[in-house]
Amino acid sequence: MWEKDFRGEKYNKAEHNRLLRKIIPMRSRGSIEKKHQNISAVLWHLGYPYIEGYKPLPKYQALLRAVVEDRLTNEPILNQLVAKKVQAPAKAVPPVQSRKAIQVSPPSRKEVKKLVEDEVRRRTNFVRRNYLEMEANNHSLGLAGEKFILQYEHERLWRAGKRALADRIKHIAQTDGDHLGFDILSFETNGRERLIEVKTTRYGAMNRFFASANEVNVSESHKHEYHLHRLFNFDKQPQFFILSGALSDTCQLKPVSFSAVPASRE
Repeated sequence: MWEKDFRGEKYNKAEHNRLLRKIIPMRSRGSIEKKHQNISAVLWHLGYPYIEGYKPLPKYQALLRAVVEDRLTNEPILNQLVAKKVQAPAKAVPPVQSRKAIQVSPPSRKEVKKLVEDEVRRRTNFVRRNYLEMEANNHSLGLAGEKFILQYEHERLWRAGKRALADRIKHIAQTDGDHLGFDILSFETNGRERLIEVKTTRYGAMNRFFASANEVNVSESHKHEYHLHRLFNFDKQPQFFILSGALSDTCQLKPVSFSAVPASRE
């Protein structure tokens, strides 16, 4: 199913479950679903996207992880498919259909915490490329996501009868550059500034995203105006959730790179 998903081919999760129960009749439908969720957790830990609908479930067996790692190591075509998809140009920006259907609640902090804690406990020699980080550097996808949220913000203010404010919305990342720590300048209905950073993925809501030191700092210094919009499932049915305030308060932050200069031994 994972391979078909990356190829853009159709598959039936319920039928797949039914066929697996024929092969392993001692397993129930629910236990097979949980095993697929365990596989999603392995992929999450290894920096790969998971299939939407199989929310990552941590605390899986070491054998399961070993099997997944072996599959990923010995079938390079799978990795080529992932790399091609995460780096592919974005499709046309979809129209904003229903505001209520688009915005959803953020993932459960408790569930995310369990995933992170399980990741910390595990060690591996698996050589990986972080495909989610590669996707985060996909400029075409990022720009498409920003344009989608621009549409949403215009419609939000128009529906509220604040057309003058809607006309003042600015795509800061395009007009001023991407060094200011946010992408869009919008407004609350009372005229207060709303600084929006957009993070876009083609995959599930629980996939991690990447924030620069500058973005974290700006979210701290403007925590009352700062809103991160996490836009997910972008190619199929775009939805997003909002994290308002300092990223250190709304996210579990993990340093992934360092600025380095040669140090004298004297």
